[in-house]
Amino acid sequence: MSSAPAPEALSAPLTVEFPFTRSLGPVQSAFLTGLRERVPLGVRASDGRVLVPPVEYDPVTAEEIGELVEVAPTGTVTTWAWNPAPRRDQPLSTPFAWVLVRLDGADTALLHALDAPGPEAVRTGMRVRIRWAAERGGAITDIACFEPDDGPDDGPEGRQDDGLDSSARAAEARPHDGRFADLVTGIVAPARLDYRYSPGRAQTRYLAALAEHKTVGERCPSCRKVYVPPRGACPTCGVATAEQVEVGPRGTVTTYCVVNIKAKNLDIEVPYVYAHIALDGADLALHARIGGIPYDQVRMGLRVEPVWAEGGRYPDHYRPADEPDADYDAYKELL
Repeated sequence: MSSAPAPEALSAPLTVEFPFTRSLGPVQSAFLTGLRERVPLGVRASDGRVLVPPVEYDPVTAEEIGELVEVAPTGTVTTWAWNPAPRRDQPLSTPFAWVLVRLDGADTALLHALDAPGPEAVRTGMRVRIRWAAERGGAITDIACFEPDDGPDDGPEGRQDDGLDSSARAAEARPHDGRFADLVTGIVAPARLDYRYSPGRAQTRYLAALAEHKTVGERCPSCRKVYVPPRGACPTCGVATAEQVEVGPRGTVTTYCVVNIKAKNLDIEVPYVYAHIALDGADLALHARIGGIPYDQVRMGLRVEPVWAEGGRYPDHYRPADEPDADYDAYKELL
C-alpha cells in the first residue's frame, strides 16, 4: 500500500482520573487529624525550625523526625498569584489567590487559597487566618481557604523583619503530643487530568483504517520495518515515515499476562489475558485482549485473529485462529 493523503488530524477531549490511596505515618496522621480538630500542627527539624506542613524526614540531615508542635491559625503571605478562572474541584468557585502562608510559629510556608475580592486586595506581607471548613474529615480541604486578618501587615518580607531569628520564631510554637481520638490513618486523593488529545496525522490514518476493519502501519524508508501503531517516525532510525502498509489481520501471541484484578467500570470478568500480538507483516507487537479461549490455554506462539463488535471502531478482542502455533524463531525478535 502506498502513501495516501492524510486526513484531517483527529482531536478529542480526554480525561484521566483515578483515586490515589495512601497510608499515613505518625506525623502526617497527626497533621491531618489536627486539621479535622482545627489544630494546625508542624514538626520541629534538627536545626530548630518548625516545618508546616510537616514532613517525616529532616530535609537537611534526612533523619526521621517527629517532635510535633502546635502553630497558630494566623499567618503571613510570603508570595501569591491570582487565579482569575478557577477550575473544577479547586478550593473556591470564584476568582481567588494562590498564596504561600507562613503560619505564626512556623518557618516554612503552606500553599492554599486566599479568598479575596480581587488582586488589588492581595499583597506580600498581608496578615491572614484560616477559614475552617464546616464539615471536616481529616484532609487538607479541612482548611476551606485563608481569609484576610484584621492585624497589621508584616511588611514586604513578612515576619522576617520582626528581628527574630529562626530558632526564636520556632520557639513560639507550643509542643503537642499528637494524640487525638480516632486518628486519621489513610487518605484517598482523587487525581484528575482534563486535556485535549490529538493523535497526529499518522495515528489518525491508523484509526481511520481501523474503522474500516483494516490495520495499517507505516514502513521506515531506511530500515524497512513496519510499525503498528504508526507514530509518524521510525523509533530506531529517527526518520519520518509515510508509506502505509496494511498488516494482519491475523497475528501471533508473542507474550502475555493473566489479569486477576477487576478494573473499575470495565465489564470484563477476571481472569482474562492481555497479550502482545505481532500482526502478520508488522515489525512491532501491539497489545490486545485474548478471548474465545480459557485463560490458562493461552500460550506464546498462538495464532489469533481479530473480533469486531457490531459498530466497533477497533477490535474488541482477538481469538484463536484455525492455524497451528507459530514457531518460536518466527517471532522471537518481537518479544
